Amino acid sequence: MSKFGGSNNKKEVPGVNSGSLSDIVFMLLFFFMVTTQMRETENKVQVQIPEASEVVKLERKDLSSYINIGTPIRSLQAQYGTDARIQLNDSFKTKEDIRDFVASEREAMNEGDRPLMTVCIRADKDVRMGIITDVKQELRRCSALKIMYTARKPAE
Repeated sequence: MSKFGGSNNKKEVPGVNSGSLSDIVFMLLFFFMVTTQMRETENKVQVQIPEASEVVKLERKDLSSYINIGTPIRSLQAQYGTDARIQLNDSFKTKEDIRDFVASEREAMNEGDRPLMTVCIRADKDVRMGIITDVKQELRRCSALKIMYTARKPAE
């Protein structure tokens, strides 16, 4: 007789609708695919990073440009030999090409960030100091005075 307050009516909780769950998963997958940055350069030189007594972590990696110095990887040794080479971005270059490399890296940055640009030298521990000195001299000529060496903490 009563429409509103029946004591015999048991209300059940409705089930969770999972119809849009796949849409949400694909939306998240698409978001991470678009926003993730892939590695920009491929290492073409073998680098065993030397140990350092004091190590400081780089604060802003987006303002750094990398110069790799070492022997070419095995697949490229037949073409380039086993002497130490300078790798700028994805290709082997000479020390004379460093000026153009620094200029192009500066142009890619915002105008306010250009004075904060850091050049990171990632050199193999067995590379002769002469090639590193040549790179440093060329960096001085093009006014890239903030230089950092890649190193690892000593094993304890």
